[in-house]
Amino acid sequence: MVLCQGGEAAAVPAAGGKESEVPRSREDGGGTGQPCLCPAPGMEAAGAEERRVCGCCSGLSWPRCCKAPGTKKKKAACPGLGLFYTVLSAFLFSVASLFLKKIEDVHSVEVSAFRCVFQMAFVLPGLIYYKTGFLGPKGKRIFLFFRGFLGSSAMILLYYAFQVMPLADATVITFSSPVFTSLLAWIFLKEKYSIWDLLFTLFAITGVVLIARPPFLFGSNVTGIEGSYTDHLKGTIAAITSTVSAASTFVILRKVGKSVHYFLSIWYYAVIGLIGCVIALFVMNEWRLPYCGKDRVFLILIGLLGLGGQIFLTKALQIEKAGPVAIMKTMDVVFAFILQILFLNHLPTWWTVGGALCVVASSSGTAIRKWRQSLKKAKQNEI
Repeated sequence: MVLCQGGEAAAVPAAGGKESEVPRSREDGGGTGQPCLCPAPGMEAAGAEERRVCGCCSGLSWPRCCKAPGTKKKKAACPGLGLFYTVLSAFLFSVASLFLKKIEDVHSVEVSAFRCVFQMAFVLPGLIYYKTGFLGPKGKRIFLFFRGFLGSSAMILLYYAFQVMPLADATVITFSSPVFTSLLAWIFLKEKYSIWDLLFTLFAITGVVLIARPPFLFGSNVTGIEGSYTDHLKGTIAAITSTVSAASTFVILRKVGKSVHYFLSIWYYAVIGLIGCVIALFVMNEWRLPYCGKDRVFLILIGLLGLGGQIFLTKALQIEKAGPVAIMKTMDVVFAFILQILFLNHLPTWWTVGGALCVVASSSGTAIRKWRQSLKKAKQNEI
């Protein structure tokens, strides 16, 4: 037998054919470590020394050996798990949007309030478990406040857009968020904004115009909308405002970085959103419990599905690069079209399809470009 210790191996025969014992290593302050014994065939010469590595650790020397005390074996990541989480998140969000379309007598602000209650109920145990507190670091509270305010505003406006315009149209507009995120990051974080980013922004705006179809460009006879054109226009404005608000929250989260636990971010989002929703409901005199039992079930499912979608998206971003996740998020649009056709009996117009292609192309192009930039930067850091 050969004693692998710190990358050095020595075969020292003792009298009687027994191997002599070598004292335990005290390298790096470790006085309790057990040496790693590895077979070394072919070493027959007495006193011969040869620099070897431990065969049980894919060539690592003993201080980094899997047999070293306190060393845990790293589990191999499942390839594609992050992308699967992204697709699952997109599906849950899309089904929640479908249930929102099915609710008849509940205002979108009240639906948002129920969603915030569910998030608070599920995030609270996490805050207690991780001992993060409820306010966060003093220097980050102002950022957390604006993240909560803008994030909850984006949710309320998006729910309103879902209720007054076709599901696919609202989903496509909100999908232009990465483009606006790049623009806002350039303005507030001084990040690079190239001619490609400008081109993607123009593509996204073109897609939104094709979906909104303003009368001064498309005439007064607009087809393929739900209800009146006034409601369609209000929904479009709400969806665009929701998109800009969501992009602002991404910029704030990028500014905060990893200095704040993501549970705290969701907590601010839920608490500030609930307070804002309650105030708005009393001002508009819209607070009422749904009359139908079906609507109450839909409210509960919207809360659960929204929370599940957010959890899976967060998990996806933890184990997968942001670029592939952003590209896979295009499944939001696919699911929206499928659910709208199957359950709402509403066929999208060619204008909507064209707008969807423009927006998806711009957001995917932005994500791919940012991804390649991050990979290039990582390689430069390695060098």
